[in-house]
Amino acid sequence: MDEPADGFDAHVRVFLGSLGGKSPRTYATYQTGLARFREYLESGGRLESWQPGDLGPATLEDFYGWLVRRHGRERRATVATYSAGLRAFVRYLARRALLRPGVTYEQMRANAQQVMGRSTYRTPRIDQGLPLLVTHVLEQPEPPPSERGGVKRLELLRDRALLLTLFCTGMRREEVARLDRVDLQDGWADRALITGKGEKERVVFFDDLTLGAIREYLSARNDSLAPVFLRHDNHRGRSAGHGGERWRLAPQSVWAIVKRYARAVGVPATTHHFRHSKASVLLNRGASLSEVQDILGHASPETTKRIYAHYETRRLREAFDRYSASAEELVSELPASRRAK
Repeated sequence: MDEPADGFDAHVRVFLGSLGGKSPRTYATYQTGLARFREYLESGGRLESWQPGDLGPATLEDFYGWLVRRHGRERRATVATYSAGLRAFVRYLARRALLRPGVTYEQMRANAQQVMGRSTYRTPRIDQGLPLLVTHVLEQPEPPPSERGGVKRLELLRDRALLLTLFCTGMRREEVARLDRVDLQDGWADRALITGKGEKERVVFFDDLTLGAIREYLSARNDSLAPVFLRHDNHRGRSAGHGGERWRLAPQSVWAIVKRYARAVGVPATTHHFRHSKASVLLNRGASLSEVQDILGHASPETTKRIYAHYETRRLREAFDRYSASAEELVSELPASRRAK
């Protein structure tokens, strides 16, 4: 049976085609989630005749239940990722008034939240030795320019600038990978306007040590290619592409570099641990939740509070000691008539 021109796959193609402004990671997440929803429809014999009007108030929660039965309740992250793809698709259809009358995205989401319940979030445990990754790369001797035609030295200078950037700014690995030298005026600007998660702009700040490392790396490259961080391996190809895009360091490569230095110093760490660490340090040294929210680009202050606020218990302990009172102290505040009993 031929698929109708406006069937499921056709709508998905148009939806995915509308994601040009999203990151490749977001595109892949939505695509994968909708592939699972396609399987869900197919398993119920509803794929061939599917139309947007078939979506009802319980669609999101029904799909969630199917995912849980298929993957298990312990695979919450997997289920949440797949569900995100369908939610984005439903929002797209709602914006184009393609849902049937009386059905709204808000209604569908609320119904799904009732069955999903509260998600659990385990605060990431940041090893206190995380800064050792930075000091380790700074202490590495520079290879001579003759080694591997200077590539070895370029890689070390890049890694120094990269780890310092992650440690200093708390940027996501995708944001670091997208940095262009014009954003930082070749390492002479102490701040940069970037586009982060959700295509939201924010300002990130750099310290002198990080800027110096970036300038040293860019100077050693002796090129005018746009990306701040490049690949220098033998498999990058001969052509840099327009503006150097083919040689731009990928987010996954940023992650791999961090893991390599983490193994070298024996500290469990990923790129996101730098982000958590930055937030923890800022909060515990007096920054407000709203300030940390803006610096890291969180959509809500609740995200900042939930993830980071209880990293250091020192402040809570100080408040506990300062404001608690003994039974004797409280009794002494009672009226004399009460104390006499």
